[in-house]
Amino acid sequence: MADTERPQIYLITPAEIDLETFPDQLGRVLDSTEIACLRMAPASRDEDRIARIADALREVAHARDVALVIQEHGLMVERLGLDGVHLADGARLVRKMRKALGRDAIVGAFCGASRHDGMNAGEAGADYVSFGPVGETALGDGARAEPELFAWWSEMIEVPVVAEGNLDEGSVATLSGITDFLGFGDEIWSHEDPVARLRALIDAIG
Repeated sequence: MADTERPQIYLITPAEIDLETFPDQLGRVLDSTEIACLRMAPASRDEDRIARIADALREVAHARDVALVIQEHGLMVERLGLDGVHLADGARLVRKMRKALGRDAIVGAFCGASRHDGMNAGEAGADYVSFGPVGETALGDGARAEPELFAWWSEMIEVPVVAEGNLDEGSVATLSGITDFLGFGDEIWSHEDPVARLRALIDAIG
């Protein structure tokens, strides 16, 4: 990605969604700025619950020409009328999902902080890879995706890259010239006014 290009915004839904209120809240966020992609990341393992969430979010996203992918559950993509899948385990299932969903579907892969996993996912046919968390977290093994990883990737690899996980104004400013997408989830949804919080983060883009 050229240094002069601004990263696009990639949104990640909360793990738990109130279908009475979240679709309207999501609509306000999508109307506030241009969003490249929305990832549905449900904690639920109940197919009926996932289908109800997908129906609600698809209506909001597609009305605004925003692609909607689902985290995991790739076999539900076609049935739910979604645009693709986001895989959380690196390159392991990329080739299988690409074959199952076809060339037109979006297949993304989260690769933690592993350059190796990212390259393998790209070679297997991923449309994008995501690295994270960018910020500090007590979850997992504490490994972080450092700016050096994004700088190397953007210089050497053509597959688009997403930066995600505990982003703040400082990391947004640091990464804005070396990542294709900034992935915001709880960074905005945990605030009383997600639109205002998203605007503040976007304003930090260099």
